[in-house]
Amino acid sequence: MRLVVVGSVNLDLVAAVSRLPAGGDTITATDYRRVPGGKGANQALAARRLGADVALLAAVGDDEAAGEALALLAADGVDLTGVRRADGPTGVALITVDDAGENTIVVVPGANARLAIDPAELAGADAVLCQLEVPMRTVATAAAATPRDALFCLNTAPPAPVPVEVLDRADLVVANRAEFAAVDGLDRAGLVAVTAGADGAVLRAGGREVARATAPAVTAVDGTGAGDAFTGAMVVSLLAGLDREAALERACLAGAAAASRSGAQPSLPRPADLESLEAR
Repeated sequence: MRLVVVGSVNLDLVAAVSRLPAGGDTITATDYRRVPGGKGANQALAARRLGADVALLAAVGDDEAAGEALALLAADGVDLTGVRRADGPTGVALITVDDAGENTIVVVPGANARLAIDPAELAGADAVLCQLEVPMRTVATAAAATPRDALFCLNTAPPAPVPVEVLDRADLVVANRAEFAAVDGLDRAGLVAVTAGADGAVLRAGGREVARATAPAVTAVDGTGAGDAFTGAMVVSLLAGLDREAALERACLAGAAAASRSGAQPSLPRPADLESLEAR
C-alpha cells in the first residue's frame, strides 16, 4: 500500500491566545511553539501513522528550519528521498490558536512555491495525494502521471480554481464546507468528502450525498491538523479496502482525535487513538 504525497512542508510558528485578534488588534500570547507542519507533510505523516508506506515529494529551503520541519516525518519513517533542497527559505505558517481551538493561519510559501516533480517519481504508487499549497502546474502533473490503476486524491486547501482535467482524474476530493462552496466543479470527482468539523462529514458521488458520518464529541484544543488527519485517514482507509461509509467514519475519528490535541503534526493520531475514540 504505497502512497505518494505531493505537497508542502512548513515550519509552523504557533502562538496560543485567549482570543483571535481582530483587525488592528495587538494581543499578548500565552504560549509559543515551533512545530513541523505544511499540508503535504501533515497528510503524509497522518497516513504513515495509520499504517501506509508513504513517500513525500516536496521542497524545503537551504536554512536551519528545513531540518525542524522534516524531523517528525523522519522519525516516523516517511520516505524523504524525494524532498528537494531549494535556494531560499523553507515555508513558514504563522498560526494563532485561541482557547476554543479556533485558529487563523498565514502561510509564507517559501520553497513550496518552487516544487516541480518528475512524472517517473509516481511510478508504482497505489495512490497519489495532493493539496493546493504547491503550484497548480505541479498538481496537474501529478494528476496526469498517477498510474491508471492508482487512486488520485486531492485536498482543496487552501481553495483555488482547479483545472477540469485534474478534477476529472480525481477519485477522491476532500474539502471543507467553505472550500466546497468556493471551488467550482468538485462534483466532477468520483467521490467528494465535505468536512464540517464537529458536525462530521458527508460523502458525495455524482452530485448527491451518498453517505454521512458524525464526529465523536471531543474537547477542541487545536483544529490546525484536523483536516489533514481526516484526509490521511480517508485515503488510507480506501486503500485498505474499507467501503466508503466505513472510510468516512474512520476519517471523522481521525479528525476529532487531532482536534483534541495541540500542534498539527504532534496531534496526528495512531490506530490506538482511533480505537479509543470508537470504543467510547
